[in-house]
Amino acid sequence: MSTWVKITLLASLSFLSSFQTVHARQLIAEKKVFEIASFDTEGGAKIINVRLGYETYGKLNSRGDNVVFVSHFYSGSSHAAGKYSESDPVTGYWDAIIGPGKPIDTDKYFVVSADTFANLNVGDPKVITTGPASIDPSSGKPYGLRFPVVSLRDSVRAHKALLDSLGVKRLEATAGASGGAIQAIEWAALYPDFVKRVIHVIGPGFEIHPWAIAMVDLWVTPIKMDPQWKNGDYYNEAGPRVGLSKALKLLTLTARHWGWANSTFGYMHSQRLPSPATRIDGQFQIVDAFDMTGDMRASMIDANHMIYMSRAGALYRLTDAEKRGIKAKILFVPAESDLIFPPEFSIEAAESFKKAGGKADIFMLRGSGGHLDGLFEIHQAATAIRSFMDTP
Repeated sequence: MSTWVKITLLASLSFLSSFQTVHARQLIAEKKVFEIASFDTEGGAKIINVRLGYETYGKLNSRGDNVVFVSHFYSGSSHAAGKYSESDPVTGYWDAIIGPGKPIDTDKYFVVSADTFANLNVGDPKVITTGPASIDPSSGKPYGLRFPVVSLRDSVRAHKALLDSLGVKRLEATAGASGGAIQAIEWAALYPDFVKRVIHVIGPGFEIHPWAIAMVDLWVTPIKMDPQWKNGDYYNEAGPRVGLSKALKLLTLTARHWGWANSTFGYMHSQRLPSPATRIDGQFQIVDAFDMTGDMRASMIDANHMIYMSRAGALYRLTDAEKRGIKAKILFVPAESDLIFPPEFSIEAAESFKKAGGKADIFMLRGSGGHLDGLFEIHQAATAIRSFMDTP
C-alpha cells in the first residue's frame, strides 16, 4: 500500500484495513433498523419517527445477560466489526478486538452497536440515523436547524430502548472510543444496575473539558463560514461542501500528533502540486493530504449533522451524584500522544473514581499517532481488555 493511500484511509476515521489480521472465521455483519414512534430528548423536545441503524454479532443467551454494547466515536458508525460481505475490502473499525476468540469474544458475548442521533455519515447507505437531514413529519421537509438539540445521553437512552426490544436484561460491558467512551460511561451512570463493566478508550473521563468544547466548535466553524451553509437550510442545493471539507481537515489534524506528522510526511512536497518553494499555489504534502482527505470525506457527511454531533459531545458532564452512583468497574484506555483527550484526563478520572470507592484500571496505548491510536492501535490493549472481561 502506498503512503498516499494509507494516509487517506487513516484520516477517514472509519477504516482499519491496514492493521487487520486474517482470522479463520470472519464476522458477517447485517445492518438492521430500530424504530421509536416518539422520543423525548433530555432538553424536553419530542422527535417523531426515530430510525437508528444497528448491528449485532454473536448470540444472545437465554438469560439475556451475555451482552456487550459498543458505542461509536464522533465520525464513526455502528459498523464496529466484521464485513457486510466476504468481498468487502475493509472490516469494522474495532475488528481487531471484536470477533470469535478475540478479547470481546463473539463466541461468548452478544455484541450490539448502534448509530447515534445525528450520525455524521448520512451519505453512507449503511448508516441509518435521525437528525437534521431527516424529514420533519410536520413539514415534509428536512429539519435543518429546526431539529432539536440532542446529547450523547439521548442516544444512550434510545439504545437502551433497542436493547429492551431485543430482550437484553444486563450488560456485561459497555465499550467505546472517544465519543463512544463518553456513551459507555453514560450507560453506567444512567443504568447502574444494568452495566457491569465499562471500557473507556481515548475518552475524557466523567466530563468534557472546556478545552475540548472549544476545539469541537473550531472544527465546525468553517461550515458556518461557507455562504452555501445558509444557516442550515441547504438541502436540495449544493450545500457547504468547501466549508465541510475544511472542517474535516481540522478534525483529522487535531486527531493526530506532531510525532506522527513528522514521521509520515516530514517536509516532503506534494507530488501533484507545484513546489511550495517556487510557487505560492504549491504545497507541502501534509497539507495536500489533509485537503484531499477532507474532500473525500465530505461526500459522505452532512454538515448540520457534524454541528449537532459536536454539540452532543460538548454537553457531556456527569454530576457528582451520578459519578458516585456508578457500580460498574472501569478500564480506562488513554493514548499517550492524544491531543484531544490527553491521558491526564483518564488518569485523573480513574484516581477520583477509586477515591470514591469505585474500581478502575488503566492501560496506556503507546505511540505517536495521537487520538486515532484508540482505533488503529487498539490491538495493544487486547490482553488488558481480555483480562478485564474475564475478571469477575
